[in-house]
Formats: sequence, structure tokens, C-alpha cells
Amino acid sequence: MQFDKNIFSQGQTLFTQDEFNKALTEAKAEIMSVAIQTTKQAMFLERRACAQMLLDMADMEDEGVACAALRDAASNIMNRMPSQNQ
Repeated sequence: MQFDKNIFSQGQTLFTQDEFNKALTEAKAEIMSVAIQTTKQAMFLERRACAQMLLDMADMEDEGVACAALRDAASNIMNRMPSQNQ
């Protein structure tokens, strides 16, 4: 957003209260958008790390019920939000 007023002038309003409020509202919306996206990304990374730990544990197990359960749990974790896996 550009303001046409001279920022170097003394004693003049640089922008109106309405202009300020609008710019502040836009900035808050942008901050919230970035915060939400960052949180989603962090949760995805954490979920992927947990799934990898389960797969690593499954690799240490002999084939069997425990191994299958660990692999199923890892798959369930990763498929919890399929849209994030793309």
C-alpha cells in the first residue's frame, strides 16, 4: 500500500486513521496466514518424523505382528491428512 503524502513534512498527518486501520487489518491477516501455514508445516514435519521412527522400529523387529503393527501405525500417521502428503 502506498501513501501519497510526503513523509518528510513536519506536523502533517502522514495517513488517515482509516488508512492506518486498513493497513493494520491487512498486516494482521497476513501474519495470521503465515502463522497458520507455518504451524501446519511444522505438524506435518513432526508427523513424518514420528512415522519414520515407527518404520525404523519396525525394521529392527523380526517380521511378525509387532512389525506389521508398527508399519500400520506409521501408515496411519502419514495418511491422517493426505492433502499434506502431496
